[in-house]
Amino acid sequence: MAAVVGIEELRRPGGYAVQTLAVAACYYAAARLGLLRELTVEGAVVTPIWPPTGVAVAALLILGLGCWPGITLGAFLSVLSLTTPGPDVLGILFGNTAAPVCAALLLRRAGFRTDLSRLRDGLALVFLAALGAMLISATVGVGLLVLNGSVPGHSFWPVWLAWWVGDAMGVLIVTPLLLLLHGASRPLPLGRWKEATALAVVACLVVPLAVYSSISLLFLVYPLIIWAALRFQLVGSALCALLTSVVATVAATDGVGAFAGLNRIEVMVKLQAFNGAMALTALLLSAVITEQRNTRRSVERACQELVEVLEHLTAGEAPPPRPQTDHADHADDRSGPAGGA
Repeated sequence: MAAVVGIEELRRPGGYAVQTLAVAACYYAAARLGLLRELTVEGAVVTPIWPPTGVAVAALLILGLGCWPGITLGAFLSVLSLTTPGPDVLGILFGNTAAPVCAALLLRRAGFRTDLSRLRDGLALVFLAALGAMLISATVGVGLLVLNGSVPGHSFWPVWLAWWVGDAMGVLIVTPLLLLLHGASRPLPLGRWKEATALAVVACLVVPLAVYSSISLLFLVYPLIIWAALRFQLVGSALCALLTSVVATVAATDGVGAFAGLNRIEVMVKLQAFNGAMALTALLLSAVITEQRNTRRSVERACQELVEVLEHLTAGEAPPPRPQTDHADHADDRSGPAGGA
């Protein structure tokens, strides 16, 4: 995704071509990562987390809707690496492209800000982009599999559910992290690195213990998510959620630890319920904390301005003109890229 971000401002035909290829390359690379771990549901091979959907939604929000050909190209390369494309490949490409584009349009309509600084931004990403728009790709993809005979008709709903949740998890886990990396303006202060390092060490110890324990200690990850959200907001909680999801997916596909002794359907349900609950906790809790902190800063700033005005009035002087703030411009900058082409 760094390559995508680095060419954000390219607008000439040559730059647009490079941008399209970069989006396609990022999509394809994310697909190869997602395919490292697979589960079989009713005879169909699915991925518990499909990262390309998260990459696609983030690219559309950062670069604008005009980058959609890169998503289609990346999806085609992903299909080409798995099997020989047939006539139904056009439908699969349509579903894999239309779902992220629909997600970006819905988010733009909802006034989504890419810094995820408000609770409404987190809710929009969850319910509009992840759970809502990904219905398109799952319905189109599984419907085509049923029509061409790859999946029997009675297996439509289990496979559809697995496909839909995998796409939604890609948006919930990958998109926030890429948006935050794109909007990062400065590193942590030196004093915060000690706590960040401690959190990383504890996470690397607790997460494998919770996932691989035979007595199912998955609940142990939630204090880590809360710690990360309270102290580092979405950056910390998103990284913890990503680490936990990767470790849980590896354990689930191997059928060990908390997922030992379960059939494939039970593994999929348990894994996706855990990943979904964890991602929702990380995203929404971080959004609430960030919104409260921004509100507190606004109140403190208003109180300081009021004190200055009262001091001038007490001294018999005219209040100083209020300086122009960049809050409105900053809000436009945060919500604007979703509508660019």
